[in-house]
Amino acid sequence: MIGRVRGWRRGWQERTKLQRIDLYTRVTLCSLPWVFLLSWGLLPLGATLDHGPVAMALGAAFFAVNAVQCVLSNRNVAPAFAHYRGAEPFPPRRLRLPAALLVVLTGLLVALAAVGGIDDPGLSLLVLDLPLAFTVPYVLLVPVRTYLLHCAAFGVVVLGLLAAVGTPGGLLFGAAVSLLVVVLLVLVSTRPSAWSLTVMWQAEEARDMQARLAVAEERLRFGRDMHDVLGRNLAVIALKSELAVELAQRGNAAAVDQMVEVQRIARASQQEVRDVVRGYREADLPTELLGAKGVLEAAGITCTVAGADGPAGIGAPPGVQAALGWVVREAATNVLRHGDPRVCVIRLTTTAGAVVLEVENDGAGPGAGEGDGSGVAGGGSGAAGSGGSGLAGLRERLAALGGSLEAGPAGDGLFRVTATIPLTAPGGRPSPGTLSTEDR
Repeated sequence: MIGRVRGWRRGWQERTKLQRIDLYTRVTLCSLPWVFLLSWGLLPLGATLDHGPVAMALGAAFFAVNAVQCVLSNRNVAPAFAHYRGAEPFPPRRLRLPAALLVVLTGLLVALAAVGGIDDPGLSLLVLDLPLAFTVPYVLLVPVRTYLLHCAAFGVVVLGLLAAVGTPGGLLFGAAVSLLVVVLLVLVSTRPSAWSLTVMWQAEEARDMQARLAVAEERLRFGRDMHDVLGRNLAVIALKSELAVELAQRGNAAAVDQMVEVQRIARASQQEVRDVVRGYREADLPTELLGAKGVLEAAGITCTVAGADGPAGIGAPPGVQAALGWVVREAATNVLRHGDPRVCVIRLTTTAGAVVLEVENDGAGPGAGEGDGSGVAGGGSGAAGSGGSGLAGLRERLAALGGSLEAGPAGDGLFRVTATIPLTAPGGRPSPGTLSTEDR
């Protein structure tokens, strides 16, 4: 039950957060080339209107090709992320057209500089925008060293071509600075983002795997218990049945006795199976404390258990331990189900002849209270009056032992569940009338 609740609630919350971060990062990287295109890539081209039709045609072509490059860059971001995470390789053919467009853009920029179709300050801005759309996905496909070497080679080619068409030295220096800025900008904005997303997704996958392993381990434990109970009895039943058949074929009256023994063993096996299932479903305090700690930690919640080995834990009467085990089970379930906890503390103490169990977690909202969905309050597996294992059912269990249950905010975003059971309560176990069919 707790494992399923953890998977439904905690897993869904964490995955939703990661999906939002992933989407935000991808949208940001996809928007970056367009921001540069429509600002520093567009403003300098306005000067071409004053330099004749050739400059205007070259400027319009530069803008159109750059827009196509931005579209291709956006399409390549997702497969580039997948390649960086190791999910699937990036098809090299997807880089052929962007590389060809980068060559075309470089030629158009050099042609603009050659015909004087752009003002001096605008040249540095166009150089800044020139490789941006291509490098955003490319930086995720190659090692950092390779990326820097390729960018350096590209910069040498661009500066050499600009120098060949007579660009002054001051403008060449500004173009070199622009290339350096855009190369480093893409590197520091894209690679760390991809690395962070990769680490977060790997952590989420590890958390899911840990939860699945915990469920599988519990299933194996239950399977071993069932095998231990049924294995010997079924073997005895098979042997006595064969013996009864042989005796019956011989007309020996002892066959009836053997079948009566088979019937007795079968009924005893049925009872033992019921005992195993009841023990599996009934709450046992040490088992529930261990289970709650393991499941909460598997969900990424730091869980501390105090007093489990003291008089309030193993020293309490069996009935008191069983009732407290139900409280631990329900509280741990609802810590996972409600709020966004990071820390949970379970304390067992003995005070004035009574055992006190406290389950305290953070992440409760400012208006947290009974019935609002924070902490254990807000429902549980049973509704009020159903006699199940929700708040009403827990209070009935504790009331049968003279105990009480309190649940509510404890300040500073904390939510606390407190169960108190006197050690002098008669019986030591809730009466059958307080248990629902599900509980039994």
